[in-house]
Formats: sequence, C-alpha cells, structure tokens
Amino acid sequence: MSNTTTPHTLQLAQANTNPVAQANTNPVAQANTDPGFKVPGAGAGAAPASAPADAGGAGASAIEVAPLAGAPATDTSSRELAIGGGVFLVLLLIFFFVRNAFANNLVRRRVAPSSAESAGWLLFVGLSFLGAAVVLAIINASKFLTFAITGTLMLVGLAALVGAMLAGRR
Repeated sequence: MSNTTTPHTLQLAQANTNPVAQANTNPVAQANTDPGFKVPGAGAGAAPASAPADAGGAGASAIEVAPLAGAPATDTSSRELAIGGGVFLVLLLIFFFVRNAFANNLVRRRVAPSSAESAGWLLFVGLSFLGAAVVLAIINASKFLTFAITGTLMLVGLAALVGAMLAGRR
C-alpha cells in the first residue's frame, strides 16, 4: 500500500465528502416521494380537469366528483349545528306565539279554557317536532333524513297535531 494518490482515489475521496454527490448516487434520494406544493395547471403537460379519463387505460386515474350511492354520511360541523340550533330556537319562539293565539281563538269559540290550553300545548309540541325534523333534514340530509330519525319526529308531530284538533273541539 503506497501513500501516493492516484486520480482515481482522489475522485473517490471527493465523492465521499461531497453530500450532493452522495445524494445523487443514492437511488432512494433520486426518487422524489414528496410532491411538495404544486400550482394546479402550472405544468406544461397538465391535462385539463374536465377532460374525460380513459376508461380502459392502465395509467388513467379518475377523480370521483359525486359520491356513490350508499356512501357514508358526511360529518356535520359544529358551525352547522349551531346555526340549526339557533333556527330551531327561533321556530320555538314563533310556535309559542302561535300556541297562545290558537288557545285564545278556541276560548273565543266557547271551548273550555282547560281544553283550549291542552290543545294549544299539543299544537306547540306537534309544530316543534315537525320543525325539528325539517331543521335536521336541512342541516345534513344524508345523515338525519332517515326513517328512524325524521320518520319518528314526523309521526310524533302529526299525532300531536291530530290530538290538538281533537282536544280543541267543543
């Protein structure tokens, strides 16, 4: 082993100390697995988003625009729930005034005050359940517009309205 440096050993020594040269020789470092930030449409070979994808192509990747039938229900944000709760409280206030007007109208028609009050409260409960069903259906139809939730609310609401009409008779 001699102490003389040949050009070949000098290149190897430089390659080992140069981090850029080490990165270029490593096959893992050459393959960029992190796409990073890319501006949409900035690439020259970027295909337009509205172009139809080749159905039989092996390398074609389709973007799903609309959810499939039977897709899982989307989650409702707390902002949507807060807005829906506020709308429901406003509806309850309106229904309370409707209840008072309905009970007073029944008393004017010579219905017993206790029957008129019972009919008014049944009207309030019926309208409240129907309002809750409508608000939940508007907030997230795919999650709340089911027979178990909306159907039950509608059934109880309609039963209370029928009870209000029957209790409000003379």
